[in-house]
Amino acid sequence: MSAQLGEWRVRGLRGATTSQNSAQAIAEAVDELLNALEANNPLDPAEIVSVTFSATSDLDAMFPAAVARQRPGWDQVPLLDVQQMQVNGSLKCCIRVLIHLNTPMPQNALRPIYLRGAAQLRPDIARCS
Repeated sequence: MSAQLGEWRVRGLRGATTSQNSAQAIAEAVDELLNALEANNPLDPAEIVSVTFSATSDLDAMFPAAVARQRPGWDQVPLLDVQQMQVNGSLKCCIRVLIHLNTPMPQNALRPIYLRGAAQLRPDIARCS
């Protein structure tokens, strides 16, 4: 049974971007990604259940969650950083995010955002901003 608008459910919102390996570059990339996700989706920090960031092993200058924690209203959101699994030939210098949120919107109404070099990851579903 699919959820209709008005039934609150936990949904997952995805996004990804690429960055150079410096604290400033990672901070800019994460801010750009979260700004795009917020501009294209009704994200209320009070309704965010949790956020998981993953980064490829070549990005070690800072934690992406540290950037998110500085955003207005995000200081109480549970945040986690993990290292992305290494797969031969996979995209380098990549930061991914999975936001679990409470929303009355159906899953297919959420807009995943893939920026910079990460746009190639899911061209079938991604709307690049």
